[in-house]
Amino acid sequence: MEEPQRPHLFRRNTARGESTKSIGEVLRHARNREEQETLLDDEELADDDGCYPPRQNDDPRVPNPHSWLPVYTTIHKIRRLVLASIDDPYSLDQLRSPRMNVAVIRPLVDHLYDPDDVSIVYCLLVNRVQFLREQSYQAHHQTVNVTRANVCELIASRVLRRFDEDHEGRQGLLKVANVLVAGFEPFQNAPPEVVRENRRELHWTVRFKLARPEFHRMLTALEVAIVSEAKTFLTSSACQKIVENVYRGRIIYTPTSFIDILPDHYKSRGISLYDPRKAPLLNQYRLIVPRTRNIIEGCQFVLLLVLYILMMVSRAHTIGPSHLRFTVYELAFVIYAVGWNLDEVASICEHGWAVHTENLWSFLDSTFVVIFCTYFVVRMHGLVSMDAGTSKLAIDILSMAMPVLLPRLAFCLMPENMLFISLREMMSDFTFLTVLAVWCFSGFLIAMRWLSEAQDGSNAHSFGTIAKWMLWIWFGLDGTGVPRSVEMHWLLGPTLMITFAFFGNTLFLTILVAMLSNTYTNLASNATAEIQFRRAVLTFEGVKSDSLFAYRPPFNVLALVILLPLKWFLSPRWFHKVNITAVRVLNAPILLAVSLYERKYLWKRSRYLSPPRKHTWLTMWERFGAHGDLQAVFDTEPPQSVVDEIDDIDDILSDNMWDTGYVNALRARRGSRTTSVGSGVFGRNMSRDPALRSISNGNGIRRRTTRDEMTGPNVAEV
Repeated sequence: MEEPQRPHLFRRNTARGESTKSIGEVLRHARNREEQETLLDDEELADDDGCYPPRQNDDPRVPNPHSWLPVYTTIHKIRRLVLASIDDPYSLDQLRSPRMNVAVIRPLVDHLYDPDDVSIVYCLLVNRVQFLREQSYQAHHQTVNVTRANVCELIASRVLRRFDEDHEGRQGLLKVANVLVAGFEPFQNAPPEVVRENRRELHWTVRFKLARPEFHRMLTALEVAIVSEAKTFLTSSACQKIVENVYRGRIIYTPTSFIDILPDHYKSRGISLYDPRKAPLLNQYRLIVPRTRNIIEGCQFVLLLVLYILMMVSRAHTIGPSHLRFTVYELAFVIYAVGWNLDEVASICEHGWAVHTENLWSFLDSTFVVIFCTYFVVRMHGLVSMDAGTSKLAIDILSMAMPVLLPRLAFCLMPENMLFISLREMMSDFTFLTVLAVWCFSGFLIAMRWLSEAQDGSNAHSFGTIAKWMLWIWFGLDGTGVPRSVEMHWLLGPTLMITFAFFGNTLFLTILVAMLSNTYTNLASNATAEIQFRRAVLTFEGVKSDSLFAYRPPFNVLALVILLPLKWFLSPRWFHKVNITAVRVLNAPILLAVSLYERKYLWKRSRYLSPPRKHTWLTMWERFGAHGDLQAVFDTEPPQSVVDEIDDIDDILSDNMWDTGYVNALRARRGSRTTSVGSGVFGRNMSRDPALRSISNGNGIRRRTTRDEMTGPNVAEV
């Protein structure tokens, strides 16, 4: 029977090459990807800043290599395509179904993908933000705009994956990095009339020299994905590969920023690979690498917590003259905390409040900033007025920071724990519902206060007393307010109080528990996406452009006081020299330790440098069990002889597998090796088997083995 002809598949005219690959090509492709995890070769020379590819000249500023891309036109082109393709609401699972993939997603990806245009992903995510904004204002359109936003996210992840597949090696790594972290402007290459209409005056951050003029209104695809919470896009393997390399400092670039408090814009670097062997030994730019900065920030917070505990333990306990003077511990804490708070404010200004609040512990840091500022103002007022009671009140206010600082330490040590990730999201829901309940139930408070005023003056109750009774009933602590409500009115008082108890203690708490349970369930079901989203936020926020972050508290306060006025008197080149000299002197031990570490370990494979796995001690104990070899076999790389044997499978299977069958080709390969013959598994001689002779004759198989040859006496001997 004649074999039916296979259907012809559509083939894209891209740089992807063949759609089918042999086993050897797949292995070589995997090895090419692993080469990205190794140190740069000696012949691939970086410049004296450690950047590869090296700069072409000595200009301090690198021009924008993507200024020619039609970003404005692409954004509106994508919007028209998505509007024409999606008219009905679909869920995310429906969009991922094979039918929608063939009918909508894949044609759009094929149409939009351009290997030379790295702004496609940015334009797709910008449209996602717009569709989500339209949905919030146009609820009568059901969820069709949410579907369109999800379509943009899916297409962006597919396009990014295709960039990763089509570009291999280190140049491919740089290409994908440009897609994610290169800055683009929404009005880039827009028509002149559009530019005139939307740029009548400079942004205030540019006017006051708080942001780079060339980065005015520029955003990256990674930042837009974080703002729009495109978690499907951020969890893709291509995106996580770039995030991981940026986090470890293998990929370096000059980030865009909203406000720079201490700007040093003399130099800018393009997106490059970092070679620590060619970089200066004291490279001040390594202080803003996300992984290094995360470690430094953790140490800074531990020092802040230690100073806080020492201050509170040594504080005066009785009101008197001792509260009118600073102790050594309090003075050290205040100086250090001012620098720490300045660093936190600079973090908010760097990328804006929207990105900063996506950080896991941002609400704890913001709470401490408010508590410390309140303490500082009250403390200064007590010292100026010589009031010991006010000074004692300031210390009492500062004691409220302990419930914030201890959880903050746990968040730092376990940033990828689902309990803390869920706690952050549930705190948002809890705060919103609590504010809404207080707003609604304040009517009960005012009504009972008015009823109390209508009675005898001796029975009048204040707002504070009635609110205390209501709060106790709300949380089920005490029911004193119910019997005391008759003092307001014999009938209306108990009616209001019991009605409040029913709605507050029963209905509200039931809704609250249901909401929090639903939030935790949704987060737990997408645990991997949530963890990778937080990792992307931590990485993006860790790449800082403000020079203020290169100074450790409290030296950042001195830098702000001394260097910022100097900026108005020095040229950009001399200010840059003064700034990097001060940074290198103040951070010499840290820079030296980072440089020595990275020269040895930066480009080692990530599995050796990945964060400690959970329950490492348990994994070590398992090595002594019966199944320890299952893990040990993967701990070391196979020798070159084994790698060559794996590669040789391509000589037989790539050309001969479809003619003789997989088993016969594999037997021929194993029969040609003395080690396989000695094993006794395929122990026959190739010269005695016509099937194997046909496989190995000449330059390879050229004819199909017949059924008679495969069932002959030689085969029976096996």
